[in-house]
Amino acid sequence: MKAIVDKDVCTGCGLCVDTCPDVFEMQDTVAVAKVTEVPASAEDCAKQAASDCPVEAIKIG
Repeated sequence: MKAIVDKDVCTGCGLCVDTCPDVFEMQDTVAVAKVTEVPASAEDCAKQAASDCPVEAIKIG
């Protein structure tokens, strides 16, 4: 499973980092996925972060 953050859409609210810090981090003013593959132990929180993103900038697949 991969997590991708659309930097053009991200508003930098940081909710994904709060929800799933093993997968997401802030770089400058936007969030990025800090792993290439989402670890199995973090799949649920990565999906939750994508679901909670207020601008739908996160894609999980």
